[in-house]
Amino acid sequence: MKKKILFTTFFICSFTIAFTQALSTNEAKTLLEKVDASTNFSGYDFTADYAIVQDVPGQGKSIMAAKIHRRDTISAYTILMTEPQKDKGKAYLQRDNTIWFFDPADKKFTSTSAKDSFQNTNVQQKDFAPQTFSNDYSIAETKKEKLGSLDVVYFYLKAKTNQSDYPIVKIWVSEDGLLRKKEEYSLSGQLLRSTAIPSYQKVRSNNIERFLPVAMLIVDNLRGKKIDGKMDYEKTQVSIKNVSFEKLSDLVYTKQYLELAH
Repeated sequence: MKKKILFTTFFICSFTIAFTQALSTNEAKTLLEKVDASTNFSGYDFTADYAIVQDVPGQGKSIMAAKIHRRDTISAYTILMTEPQKDKGKAYLQRDNTIWFFDPADKKFTSTSAKDSFQNTNVQQKDFAPQTFSNDYSIAETKKEKLGSLDVVYFYLKAKTNQSDYPIVKIWVSEDGLLRKKEEYSLSGQLLRSTAIPSYQKVRSNNIERFLPVAMLIVDNLRGKKIDGKMDYEKTQVSIKNVSFEKLSDLVYTKQYLELAH
């Protein structure tokens, strides 16, 4: 409980102190590419257990769990729901730009999109895939700041095309190239979603060493409820554990696997 309170406090109460020094164009581009690279696992498979806790003001919390398999080399992932029992066997498959949802109740596949909600939480399908900031966005502004106790670089990003997930994105990146905070905006400048990643874990598997979030807190700034006169937004915490980079069978990234797995 204490850990969860500290996590929420970091997200809500973190503050920034801006410095005048901005990065050069090359420095900013290099750091943004490093952010993307830190979320991409091309060359090997990625497997992990995700614990997902949805907090809806006035309704309480719901807990679910899923096993994630990713092969970024072919832009594919498989998500298998493991909890709660009523959702066990439900699954998702991404291949290139297509995402399929499988419901074992009727054994049917339906298509979904990257911006669709995952299991009615504040998580979107795109949150399970690598970041592509350096390809999808142009850098409008950078500056060095303090995010809590962290030295970070603030990026103001504008979408290059209307195919990008959001027209405006603001991110805060620590000097090691790890994403620490993200805010997604509409074209009019309205804040839509906020994500905080205060801490990372070093994972070593199959002679591969990577840094992955311990947990992420995603806040939906459009969905909430006033409680005691204060706006409380829906939020979802995603925790990551049991990470492996072992090679998987090609079958894992097929519809047939989803049908067999349940």
